[in-house]
Amino acid sequence: MVIEWLKFRVAAEVRECFIQKDEAIWTTMLAKYPGFLGKEVWLSPDPRELVIIVRWERKEDWDAIPQDALEETEQKFAIAMNSAYDLIETGEYQVRKFLHHGV
Repeated sequence: MVIEWLKFRVAAEVRECFIQKDEAIWTTMLAKYPGFLGKEVWLSPDPRELVIIVRWERKEDWDAIPQDALEETEQKFAIAMNSAYDLIETGEYQVRKFLHHGV
């Protein structure tokens, strides 16, 4: 599994709106593609920050999303949010699990 990690700065008063519009716009679009396993929103103690992680079965699935679909979705989201957010950090991680015996 591959994790897409996105950290946003959002005004505290629009954080809930951001979460709802992300679900309606981004999650709906991503769910149409093979390999999409789901998303989580992590709320920071700082009400102006949040992290979204997107789970992908394989990196190739994530990379297969057409660039025009990503750009169109970002434009739709930016309009819906009146550009009231900043993407401040991104990352990519692979999940590796270790078995713990006798713990």
